[in-house]
Formats: sequence, structure tokens, C-alpha cells
Amino acid sequence: MASNKAHHATGWAAAVIAAAVVAQSGVHGPYYVWIVLSFVAGLLGSTAPDWLEVAWWSRSHRLWIAHRTLTHWGVAWLGLLVYSHEQLGVHPAAALIFGFATGGLMHLLADWPNPLGVPWLYWRHSLNWWKSGRCDLLVVGASWIAAFVCADHVWFDGIHSLWLVRGMLAVTREWIARA
Repeated sequence: MASNKAHHATGWAAAVIAAAVVAQSGVHGPYYVWIVLSFVAGLLGSTAPDWLEVAWWSRSHRLWIAHRTLTHWGVAWLGLLVYSHEQLGVHPAAALIFGFATGGLMHLLADWPNPLGVPWLYWRHSLNWWKSGRCDLLVVGASWIAAFVCADHVWFDGIHSLWLVRGMLAVTREWIARA
């Protein structure tokens, strides 16, 4: 699994993505309350797959289900995300659920590259790229690039993303030229 700090850092990125999508959908509310609430829900959702496993009602606060089982099930988080996205124009409170699902899905994406993997369908699948806690900077960086591109598309019509793509192409050309 990614470290706790990585889940929090990717959670902020998920919150930005959720707020941008809710803003794009036109669900604002007074003082942009639904955008702000989707942002907060994105933060909470980014750690939810882990804290939903804890039996908060008992004194010991042990896990009531095994780690990376039901609360890390990818189909449930994707279903929640799709359903809440469809409901954004219908019911404004769907912004909360959308933010929460965005954060939860970001959590799964951060856990996916390590050997333990994530149960997307029935069984666990791992990209098996690195061991837990390693390369967190790569996961956080990728999540923030996604958040930047999404927010730029919604609020700035994609003008800054064009600069990002041009810069990445320039770096790629240099790597190819050196090889």
C-alpha cells in the first residue's frame, strides 16, 4: 500500500478533480457550497478504504474485515463514482458522494502498483511495480498532474495543460536524442 502521507497527498489531488468536475456540471449552490463539499468529501474518501475497515464501535478498534477486501473493491468505488456523476444534475447532494467516490478511487489507484494489489473484480490484481511505500513521489506526482489537467480544463480552458504537454514532449525528444 502507499504510505499514509501518499494517500493524503493524492487525496488533495482527488479533491481538486472532484471539485472541478462538480463545477463543470453546473452544480454550484449558494456560495459554491456543493463544490466545496465535494472537495471535502474527496479528502475524506481518499483514506476511506482504510478507515472503513476499522471497528470504531469497539474499544480495541481492530479491523472488522481483512485489509484490502470489501472496502478496497474497485467495482463498488467505480459504480459509486459513475452513479453519483449521473446524479449531479438531478440531485445537488450527489456532489458529496461524487467527491467521496473520487477520493476512494484515487486511494485504490495509489495502492494498485504494489504487490498486494487491489481487488478490482473478484480477485486481487497488482501491477507489481514496487514494494509498499516506495515510489510514493511518483504516485503523488501522477495524481497531481491529473488534477492539474482536470482543473485547467474546467477553469482555464486547457491553456496551461498545453504548456505541460509541450514541455513533456521536449523532454521526451531530448531522451530519444541521447539514446
